[in-house]
Amino acid sequence: MAFTIDTVGGHGVVRAEGELDVGTAAQLREAVGAAQDAHPGLVVDLSAVTFMDSVTLGVLIGAYNRARETGGGLAVVCTDERVRRVFRITGLDKVFALFDTVEAAVAAL
Repeated sequence: MAFTIDTVGGHGVVRAEGELDVGTAAQLREAVGAAQDAHPGLVVDLSAVTFMDSVTLGVLIGAYNRARETGGGLAVVCTDERVRRVFRITGLDKVFALFDTVEAAVAAL
């Protein structure tokens, strides 16, 4: 699992690929935290993620709460239907703004 942090349109972008689970949650939390330290607006790009568990959702909820507390924003790029299903099943598709591209997510922030 690799995470990269970039800047697009003045917003932080954390890109993840592969499987996100309990074994990678700490790395994701660290990457998201670093990006939020540098940028109030954050896009988490899950377009290359093939699996995501509930621990990962916990990391995203923590990032969402931090964004709300600090006046920032959070958007999620999610194109894989299996990953989107996790958001739908948990009802978090109504909490997180889900987008098909980083550009669309950045524009919404």
